[in-house]
Amino acid sequence: MDVYNLIAETLHLQAHQVKNTIALLNEGATIPFISRYRKERTGNLDETLIEEIKNQNDKFIQLDKRKEAITASLVSQGKFTDEMKQKIASCPSLNELEDIYLPFRPKRTTKAEIAKKKGLSPLAATILLQRDNKIELTASKFINKEVESIDEALKGARDIIAEVINEDDKIRAKVRTIFARKATITSKVIKGKEEEAIKYKDYFDCSQQLGKCSSHRLLAMRRGESEGFLRVSISCDEEEALNTIERMYIHTKNECARQLELSIKDSYKRLLKPSIENEFAISSKQNADIEAIKIFSKNLQQLLLSPPLGQKIVMGIDPGYRTGCKVVCLNREGDFIVNTTIYPHPPQDSIDEAKQIILSLCQKYKIEIIVIGNGTAGRETEQFVRSIGLPIEIEIYNISEDGASVYSASKSAREEFPDFDVTVRGAISIARRAQDPLAELVKIDPKSIGVGQYQHDVDQNLLKESLDQTVENCVNKIGVNLNTASKHLLMYVSGLGETLAKNIVDYRSENGPFKYRKELLKVARMGNKTFEQCAGFLRITDSTNPLDCTGIHPESYDVVEKIAKDIKCDIKDIINNKEIISKIDINRYVSDKVGIPTLKDIIDELEKPGRDPRIQKMTINIENSISDIQQLYTGMELNGIVTNITDFGCFVDIGIKEKGLVHISQITDKFIKDPHSIVSINQRVSVKVMDVDIQRKRIQLTMKGVNQK
Repeated sequence: MDVYNLIAETLHLQAHQVKNTIALLNEGATIPFISRYRKERTGNLDETLIEEIKNQNDKFIQLDKRKEAITASLVSQGKFTDEMKQKIASCPSLNELEDIYLPFRPKRTTKAEIAKKKGLSPLAATILLQRDNKIELTASKFINKEVESIDEALKGARDIIAEVINEDDKIRAKVRTIFARKATITSKVIKGKEEEAIKYKDYFDCSQQLGKCSSHRLLAMRRGESEGFLRVSISCDEEEALNTIERMYIHTKNECARQLELSIKDSYKRLLKPSIENEFAISSKQNADIEAIKIFSKNLQQLLLSPPLGQKIVMGIDPGYRTGCKVVCLNREGDFIVNTTIYPHPPQDSIDEAKQIILSLCQKYKIEIIVIGNGTAGRETEQFVRSIGLPIEIEIYNISEDGASVYSASKSAREEFPDFDVTVRGAISIARRAQDPLAELVKIDPKSIGVGQYQHDVDQNLLKESLDQTVENCVNKIGVNLNTASKHLLMYVSGLGETLAKNIVDYRSENGPFKYRKELLKVARMGNKTFEQCAGFLRITDSTNPLDCTGIHPESYDVVEKIAKDIKCDIKDIINNKEIISKIDINRYVSDKVGIPTLKDIIDELEKPGRDPRIQKMTINIENSISDIQQLYTGMELNGIVTNITDFGCFVDIGIKEKGLVHISQITDKFIKDPHSIVSINQRVSVKVMDVDIQRKRIQLTMKGVNQK
């Protein structure tokens, strides 16, 4: 089986691209490294396609391992024939492989096994041949102490035939095809649980073609099933399935044919259908998981790549009522300066005191930005801060605090701020998110960041793997300052991990800032291979070598040195000098090791060294005059911020506790398959209220016909 061609065909790539990518992965190269520094070998594949190749290859590795296990089992049973060897070797999927192995799989005692022990196999064989016109007479010859009647003999023979049909790989393939084309998923509420299951009301009596069932609907049904509220089943056209099997097994109209009809019905209902239904239940759930995880990854990527407000002196406020609002001030580097607590809300209502504290801190520490968490009391705290007469140059932002409490209670937060409680640590995390979202959010479990869809229902291992890869891709896309990055940020740099990240931080503490990239080789457990993987993504702003502040990999320094020599310039004079760079003919430097893609990247880096790919745009705050869902009415137009995107639409923060849903059909007048094609996380949008369900706390919004300012 040609794995490279199979993967290439699936992903619409060239076989050599797949082969080279898999070779690089097997050599220990990371996805960001391959995407950035091995473009010649992969044909310029991006992170997404490289990850797809990896996933496809992992499936074939899993398939090969299963083939080895099945082969070993068949050999031990003495049933590994040349024909079986060929069938296993050419089998392209796990389901088909299991079909081949099914007749030989060790099994518990079945009805067929019991019938065989009673000596009814010859009778079953006679029925299958369909040449006996007096099958009951033949069956009477099998009556003995264990078989008391003709009916019992025929029933036992049918049990044997039912198992034969179920284990026929051709029959299973046919039925599987019918399921693939026409399977229907159905959910019904369990009688007596209607009130408890009200949130699943849309699925009380729901039936839909499985192939057209969106991931969020399928996951909702399965969640309702797991919580004991719904009964979910998958079925296909039973008549078509039975007719298909009958055409393959029944060739006469005699008494044997009648026995076969009964065997086929029994086999389908008792063995085949439950088995194939289980396959499709598993595969449809896996597909729904993959779709949900892809959406989660897209949202996470957009959030991590949100533009930083930069090195500003920040005040962070973690709002609260009874326990007060925790206030912290950080310097431009994100270092803690001071903290306090204010009580501008009930029950204390110490408004004047809170006002004086905020004004005093802003003046004393020259605060440039105030960042307020959007949780409990978030809107009220923002209104209070805006009302106290701050200097106009101080910008105020309301920011998502999802995951801040998770981080503040973590081991790493305790290590960094052992003397503070979780609320103060949470305020620090909120403030740092404004300075650099990526640097702070990498400290938090991605599942807790609040941009997922059914994240607790999907395969948790697959989710973690995908989200970790997304974080890694984002960190390496931006690059990391080697002398200021935290351990948490360094952990996601290509080739590094928790141990090496800690070793780098320890080396920095003991020896001071890194002076040049190759000094990394002095770090404990840093080998040449790891250095190759990570060096290009680590920046040193004041290195003795100006290229250490760029995304140019050290392995390409000699190319830049040759360019500089040819144009009689120092390297530092080339960097940022568009006039000189425009005169460089990159074709002169093509070699068997360096191609045009790498040379173009080198030129880009020389033009804009260490550039930050994040779009530099400021987040727009919500400026609506509402504070409660009760104030909404149909037709009301509002501003909002997109906080989450799913396959069925996007959720918008309109300034109250409840988020509103813009269904995918209400995002634009055009038909779209993916909301991400129109909206993005943290995007400012204008919406109109379509419907408000106060009891279920649901708000339906539309963007259609609303001017997007």
